[in-house]
Amino acid sequence: MPSEELLIDADGHILEPPDLWEKYLEPKYRARAVRIRVGEDGFEFLEIDGQRAQLTSAALLASLGGMKKLREMGEQVEGFNAGRRDKLKENPQRRRAVFDSLSTGNPADTYLSGCAPGAMNLKERLEILDREGMAKAVIYPTLGLLWEAEMFDGELAAAHCRAYNRWIIDFCSDSGGRLVPIAHVSLADPAQAAHELADAVKAGCKGAFVAPFTLTRKPHGHPDHDVLFAKAQELDVPLGLHVSLEPQWAWPGRYGIEYLRKQRFFLNVTASDAIRHALTSFMQYGTLERFPKLKLVILEVGAGWISYWLDRMDAVYDSVLGRDVPLKEKPSFYFKRNCWISADPDEHSLPAMAELLGADKFFWASDFPHPDHTGNYLEELEELADKLPDSARSKILRDNVLRVYNI
Repeated sequence: MPSEELLIDADGHILEPPDLWEKYLEPKYRARAVRIRVGEDGFEFLEIDGQRAQLTSAALLASLGGMKKLREMGEQVEGFNAGRRDKLKENPQRRRAVFDSLSTGNPADTYLSGCAPGAMNLKERLEILDREGMAKAVIYPTLGLLWEAEMFDGELAAAHCRAYNRWIIDFCSDSGGRLVPIAHVSLADPAQAAHELADAVKAGCKGAFVAPFTLTRKPHGHPDHDVLFAKAQELDVPLGLHVSLEPQWAWPGRYGIEYLRKQRFFLNVTASDAIRHALTSFMQYGTLERFPKLKLVILEVGAGWISYWLDRMDAVYDSVLGRDVPLKEKPSFYFKRNCWISADPDEHSLPAMAELLGADKFFWASDFPHPDHTGNYLEELEELADKLPDSARSKILRDNVLRVYNI
């Protein structure tokens, strides 16, 4: 990258300290704090409201900061990063070996031992930004994407969001503005979420995000959530839709859960469906008609699908099936006015998406340090940037994030 084009990462992550909630929760909730414990079998587990988490395994905890390790291991496997497709066709066991090696089934493989440099330490993270030519990174949680799927007490979920928000503001406060904190709020109690959003923004957060499911099972765009949308619009901060673990009742219902429970590839790829459903609900309920200045940010589900999805929504809107949709314009109008979407650096379709919808609608994101990417995002980003016209390059690499988040 040219040195004058300092990058801004629209979706980086931090690994929270395992005792965060024990320290930051209000005293009345601390006995029910999310924490990491060691079971009688010697393996770690995530405890959620006093119960052993069913969706988070010891192997998952040990791999959450595994991007760097995965990349290093991948480079040791011939053909994993360069020409990997042909090599893996010859020997598909190689790929499985790389992923399985993130956690060997040894109790010594823990959340902390699997933590990559910069995933939990501020000084190390800033050094990484310097080394990679990044001006800033917008920060989202890691454990915060796990516990909400198994915490069914809305009051307790809201308390955990408040605790995380206080911590991430403290953590980022010494970064000189280079790490940008984003608040976690829960739609289990929209009024409380609106109140917390105001407090978190006043304290330094530049926006908030919600999970891709709701504990009440009401669609995201439902009017019962309007109090949160109104507050986000009033504060002029974006509200993100970010993937997370989901309760099993939110998984694809056409297949039996017993066939999906351990299918990591299937669940990871199809997790993006939840975000598409959430976005569509904002059209179905006319949310963006009621809140013309609400800013929605779609995160960690890629961007290559968005033009097709808008075409599909526009087509149904124009048909007899769209007559009950309370929108004055086609759904694509509201996307172009109210929404932004992050892309992975390896998305070959992004230049076409930027041409179709406008380069001002897209960000790039590293997902550091999570292991569902191999970690060579800078090489991929350079390749992507070379394919972008000059008019789009600075917008996608940097300027759009500054404008949307008012940084």
